[in-house]
Amino acid sequence: MKKVLKVYGGVLRLVRLLPADTRPYYAKYARENFVNYREVDVSETPLDELYQRAYNHSLWVLKKYSIDESAAKKMKEICFES
Repeated sequence: MKKVLKVYGGVLRLVRLLPADTRPYYAKYARENFVNYREVDVSETPLDELYQRAYNHSLWVLKKYSIDESAAKKMKEICFES
């Protein structure tokens, strides 16, 4: 659970780097996704797969707004720590 909260916090920190007019949309999108996966069956979808998706989607959004991928370094560390 603690790792999930770190990933969510990481996503929200990245949202703060986005243009001001897009932040509410992406913050809401992130929250909805984390809420939807709150009761995920880890036998069907491993948490590592969800962390990978969160990281990849974060990179995609950063790239879309021309923000350097290095901003997601901390997120990568969180998602891929053992």
